[in-house]
Amino acid sequence: MAKILVVDDDTTFCIMLKNWLGKRGFEVENAFSYKEAVKKLDKETFDLVLTDLRLPDKDGIDLLRLIKEKTPETQVLLMTGYADIQTAVTAMKLGAFDYVAKPVIPDEILKKLQEALKLETEPAKPVQAKVKTTAFAYIKGVSESADQQYEYIRLVGPTMMTVLINGESGTGKEYIARLIHLTSARKDGPFVAVDCGAIPRDIATSELFGHVKGAFTGAACDKQGYFVTASGGTIFLDEIGNLPYDVQVQLLRALEERKVHPVGSSVDVPFDVRIISATNENLKEAVAEGRFREDLYHRLNEFSIQALPLRERKEDIMVFANHFLDKANEELGKQVAGFDDEVMRIFNTYAWPGNLRELRNIVKRATLLCQGKLITKICLPPELSQKPVEPEKTMGTRREMEIELIKEALQKCRNNKSEAARMLQIDRKTLYNKLKNYGLEDL
Repeated sequence: MAKILVVDDDTTFCIMLKNWLGKRGFEVENAFSYKEAVKKLDKETFDLVLTDLRLPDKDGIDLLRLIKEKTPETQVLLMTGYADIQTAVTAMKLGAFDYVAKPVIPDEILKKLQEALKLETEPAKPVQAKVKTTAFAYIKGVSESADQQYEYIRLVGPTMMTVLINGESGTGKEYIARLIHLTSARKDGPFVAVDCGAIPRDIATSELFGHVKGAFTGAACDKQGYFVTASGGTIFLDEIGNLPYDVQVQLLRALEERKVHPVGSSVDVPFDVRIISATNENLKEAVAEGRFREDLYHRLNEFSIQALPLRERKEDIMVFANHFLDKANEELGKQVAGFDDEVMRIFNTYAWPGNLRELRNIVKRATLLCQGKLITKICLPPELSQKPVEPEKTMGTRREMEIELIKEALQKCRNNKSEAARMLQIDRKTLYNKLKNYGLEDL
């Protein structure tokens, strides 16, 4: 049985390929970074290494050189999203068996593996459904905290527990919710995401629970609410702390009775959904201040997951940056290969107040501006090059940190709240809510 090491920072792709190749008689190990791959290569011998050209800490060419120095008999196959002749020639000269372009087609990989390992090609079989890549991509990361977060998701996913995801704006709370849904028995049912902060107060009940024709002015026909729409699947209530208090009362009743009462109707409608909610504020404080019902908080919080801010997972910054670069190249029709050393240093010292959303936007902008193969400092917004946040300033409560970030943004934008909201990567309504909650309305 041939032994293969797959090295790629895309966790989902690695697991998919491991399972796919395992069913075809290969023994497969995964590594998600250069460092992790080196550790595995030190412990055991592999017949072939299938590695991405760009890894979060070093690149596939570095790994190729190391392998050919230590175990020249090990075959190496490189994968990249940027299949240019120069890179292919370099890889071949260094001893790579071959070079394949992403998105990778599993059947093509299998053929290359068989050629590299001098295996007999399997007899022709009916074409199987190709492994499908979906628009949803959960990037796990390589840090210990990312491992723990992923383990929590893996454990709670198959259950019916309600989950509360806490985390700052831009930390990927909806991605966590979607992964929980996809690892549950309800994965084939609908996933309905509701932004509770964007629903006008006067129609919140109708949006969530539905209404019947003529229930109020403008109700020209019956409307099915989000809860009934999500039946058989999962409903994701984002920014749950923004729900008006009277709607919180109705939501609690609906969760306890598993049925909703559409506005203007005399009949209750049952629903069957899994509840996942998220918030970027401290709901315990909201409960203490009387802005959020304590019984609803406990009903939603059977299991909690903390979405990690980017500044607390430094090892993952370049993993996400490279992923966003792949996406930006695809969307913009560019072929930018990576980031120079100075940009990587800036990325690793910047505080990232907007977290993953800010990183994604900056990488996309830099990709558009980049004129060469590597993104340089000149492609970045000027605020990234300012003095990095000192470690001691990142201590303290999340509330204190958020207040400080809001004050700093308002000062930089000369109190222009719309501009400050854009800098903080949140919508203007969320900023106004935070100003009110933190007593900063007079700023």
